[in-house]
Amino acid sequence: MSTTSTDGILSFELPNVGVGPDPLSLAEISAVSDFAVLLFLRDYHCPKCKAQVASISKEADQFDGLGTAVLPILPEPPERAAEWRDNFDREFPFPLLADKDKQVAEQYDQPTRFGALGSLHDLIGRLPQSVILDTRDGDPEVIYTYEGDSVSDRPEVDELLGQVEELQETFAFDCSLVDC
Repeated sequence: MSTTSTDGILSFELPNVGVGPDPLSLAEISAVSDFAVLLFLRDYHCPKCKAQVASISKEADQFDGLGTAVLPILPEPPERAAEWRDNFDREFPFPLLADKDKQVAEQYDQPTRFGALGSLHDLIGRLPQSVILDTRDGDPEVIYTYEGDSVSDRPEVDELLGQVEELQETFAFDCSLVDC
């Protein structure tokens, strides 16, 4: 795993046990997608994380139609992430990135609770987080962050899709970019 920072945005390369190349970098995603949704998951055992990814996977075609890559990031080694992926009822439609050392999660400020105890054990400490990056110009920018207040607090699929749609409309109708 490697990370580099460009103007506050963390560029990364992580092992990928899902769809796409292994390892997978944010630069590779930026080259082919307008947006990236990073889903920072809690841990291998989290049923809410599995439910969130399952809901989003049902809408994979909508995200793809919006030029948006969905990147679930699990704080586990690749072998464990592959086991997690294999527990889905349907084919896994996204990359699944393994952030074993939690470096990417920490650099994107994934929230934790319970202080030092929470930082030692993901099951009780790590909270879910969703981040949308604008990758249109090749220099990713954080444009939306949802930090969970509890283990079950995460955005609905429609909220994530709506955020991306709204951003695309803003880009399409920005009079500084086109003659209105």
